[in-house]
Amino acid sequence: MTTTSSRGRRRAPSRIGRAAGKAAALQKPRVILALLLLLALTSVMLLDGYLRAEVGGDQRVRTGAGSSDVPDDILDGGPILTFRGGRATTVSVPDKTIALTFDDGPNPTWTPQVLKILQEYDVPGTFFVVGSMVSRYPGIVKDMVEQGNEVGIHTFTHVDLSYQSEARVTREMTQTQLALAGAAGITTTLFRAPYSSETDAIDNYSWPVYQELGEDGYTSVFVDTDSDDWKRPGVSKIIKWATPEDGEGASVLFHDAGGERSQTIAALPKYIEKMKAAGYTFTTISGAMAERTGAGSTGGDGVPGAGVGGAAASPLQAAHREATGVTLYEGKALIAAVTLAEWTVPALSVGLMVVGVAVMGRFGMMLVLARRHHRKRNRRRFSWGPAVTRPVSVIVPAYNEKECIANTLASLAKSTHPIEILVVDDGSTDGTAQIAREAADRLGMTNVRVLRQENAGKPAALNHGVRSARHDIVVMMDGDTVFEPDAVHQLVQPFADPKVGAVAGNAKVGNRDTVIGAWQHIEYVMGFNLDRRMYDLLRCMPTIPGAIGAFRRDAVLEAGGMSEDTLAEDTDITIAVHRAGWQVVYQEHAKAWTEAPGSLKQLWSQRYRWSYGTMQALWKHRKSLTDKGPSGRFGRVGMPLVVLFQIVTPVFAPLIDVFTLYSMIFIDFRAALLAWLAVLGVQLVCAAYAFRLDREKYRYLLMMPLQQVAYRQMMYLVLIHSCVTALTGGRLRWQKLKRTGEVGTPAGVS
Repeated sequence: MTTTSSRGRRRAPSRIGRAAGKAAALQKPRVILALLLLLALTSVMLLDGYLRAEVGGDQRVRTGAGSSDVPDDILDGGPILTFRGGRATTVSVPDKTIALTFDDGPNPTWTPQVLKILQEYDVPGTFFVVGSMVSRYPGIVKDMVEQGNEVGIHTFTHVDLSYQSEARVTREMTQTQLALAGAAGITTTLFRAPYSSETDAIDNYSWPVYQELGEDGYTSVFVDTDSDDWKRPGVSKIIKWATPEDGEGASVLFHDAGGERSQTIAALPKYIEKMKAAGYTFTTISGAMAERTGAGSTGGDGVPGAGVGGAAASPLQAAHREATGVTLYEGKALIAAVTLAEWTVPALSVGLMVVGVAVMGRFGMMLVLARRHHRKRNRRRFSWGPAVTRPVSVIVPAYNEKECIANTLASLAKSTHPIEILVVDDGSTDGTAQIAREAADRLGMTNVRVLRQENAGKPAALNHGVRSARHDIVVMMDGDTVFEPDAVHQLVQPFADPKVGAVAGNAKVGNRDTVIGAWQHIEYVMGFNLDRRMYDLLRCMPTIPGAIGAFRRDAVLEAGGMSEDTLAEDTDITIAVHRAGWQVVYQEHAKAWTEAPGSLKQLWSQRYRWSYGTMQALWKHRKSLTDKGPSGRFGRVGMPLVVLFQIVTPVFAPLIDVFTLYSMIFIDFRAALLAWLAVLGVQLVCAAYAFRLDREKYRYLLMMPLQQVAYRQMMYLVLIHSCVTALTGGRLRWQKLKRTGEVGTPAGVS
């Protein structure tokens, strides 16, 4: 910031101020990038769902409607409907001629087999393709066209257009044209409506659709001979039903997709041989029109994506237009996007399974190991060794803690263990040091020393305290934390074991009566403390909380002191103590009350620093993976668990919520809701057990469902934000949280 001197001159921003401003400016783009990643994931899922008719799908099929508005000559006419010159006209297939048509493809299993049969018998076909399938299997359509077959549109999502708005009809046609452009470099003027049959089935609802499409230059194609192969009646019946009567020509319908088509594949060669033996020839729809009218199917300039010129290389493919310009590039972009979705969604599904297994496995591990930990540490004969009664040093780093420092000292004044207190004022500007001295005098505390230093950060303040400590055990706490009277005594008892180098205490949220405070209270009890029981039993505790922790002074010095290399100095020093060969344990009976962030902004800042600092610490100590002996246990056990449970699983955990929400909206609401409630039930069981172990009131668990909907999503975004920062090489400075001083003595906390 820029300050003003007493003479009114503006002073240039300090180096710290400039760095803080630069860091803040860098974070906004990373937040945006994190949100864009989440938006991209959602978009990919929606695209994939749209392709599979899960998003925007409409299964309605109109039946029994009247046809009074449809001209009789259309109802009684041939299977090819054109609107040349604005006048509706039907065209029949010439006698002894068959236009083989195939609907619902392409399909990766059946369509290539159909194409192979047609090629073997030198027979062309007309394929009415579904745009979503074209975008998923573009290579098949390209082969289809190159082989000399003709293609037409069967909409993008196979919906009954008579139910759709004009905008939806246009979108269905345009998107399929783009898919064809991207797959085979063409567009087409042929169209067949889903669920259509012969022209006499045109009704008052579908007729306006055909008229509108006719004005746009489309030729609508129906059937007059249906194999009904979709019923799978058997090969002989398929052949029989597909055979025209009395040598008449016909537009014959088969299906190369939409279900199991082995009977179609078996019947097609026999059908072709039979009809050729009867003197029939095979052609495409354009070929049939050319024979009947002397001209191929021509589309007007209104056909979406119609190429310039309009001439086709073959009369059998007269309906095709070369895709050029914007249409071609948009089509290729659509194919690329669909390809990405086709690879991404299955990968995400696998990731979802892995995350689900990891989450449930973590819950199972926590329950089993926490129970063992509780029974082991609370049995009557358990002892750390001879009672530790010698004095210890309590270090309180403080920066602008005027609201809290008096309460902190008041709680230490009631300590049942002999202590010296070192308040290290890290360049506070709010009179923290003076308030600390006055509080000590008022409380009659002669064991308090207030040390002052230039602002250098919390690690430097802690190191100053360690160097100035008179005793071999140092207890570290935050300036906003309140200890219970026996907290220090309980905390230092594990040092009776000479192998123990550090002890984690039980940090609790004091300001838990707000919604945000209650959410954090649940997280502290269930996530942090239950986790610490598990890690303690596995002998790979990753973090001594800054609010309440104790170290052998020699262990801290041996590890190089509190490092400024990371933003999570507590995690950094804990891992360093592990690597120095010391054991780190959890003392559940040493309780401290801390003031948690009171706003979402402060919470985001704190958790952002925690998660990013944890990543920094893990990266700094990555060589612990190859450490040998007892010092390598954290690398062999703790590092993989922390990476899996605190980084990988939370980063991909939003997949569970995204897939659940997606399923609720587009697939099966009831099944998805039951699955979500089942997971919530498992979490409630774990949380209830954690509350039981910590002897907490269960009423806060009423906030857990809301926590899962709102708070958890925020924590996921924070972690994703931290990952983006880490991957882009960002650096963060310490971010001071605003304190209220509302956390007083433990007796006042319920």
